[in-house]
Amino acid sequence: MLTPDRRNQLIDALGEAQRIGMLGAGDVGVAVDQAARLAELIPAGASDFLDVGSGGGVPGLVIAQVRPDLQGVLVDRREKRVDLLVRLIGRLGLRDRVEAMACDVGDLPRRLPGRLWPVVTARGFGSPTYTVELVVPVLSPGGRLFVTEPPGSAGDRWRTPAEEHGIMLDGVVDGVAILRRPG
Repeated sequence: MLTPDRRNQLIDALGEAQRIGMLGAGDVGVAVDQAARLAELIPAGASDFLDVGSGGGVPGLVIAQVRPDLQGVLVDRREKRVDLLVRLIGRLGLRDRVEAMACDVGDLPRRLPGRLWPVVTARGFGSPTYTVELVVPVLSPGGRLFVTEPPGSAGDRWRTPAEEHGIMLDGVVDGVAILRRPG
């Protein structure tokens, strides 16, 4: 659960990302609340997560605050964004269980051979087809992909790309599309 103090801490930290153009112009509090709902959907037995296209830190940093039981890897291909993520990880006291990595998601299987995650998260990463293509190679069997959806989206846009890549759309809950790799 996200306490009011931690929520304010996140809003302040992510406000820095927004001020320097690494997070959209929307209400940071709304983004934090949506990411907190996503974090609560992650199964209790999960041990770690991968956040792809982490950018300014949403949802990765919020998940790390809401779920102290999870280890996290936040990946973005832009060094400047990763530098910011490293600073925010330190500022939020998450260094012991969260790391930021500069890498193109498509290069993860080569950079970390054999490494699979039970949970992968994304927000504004790309089209459903692009996202699924890049995530499936690093998603463990039985693993889940959680993607925050734009307002008004029913999530059906994920069904065809998911099926084409051997995963299933479990549904959309609180604005979060949930996909599962069988296994």
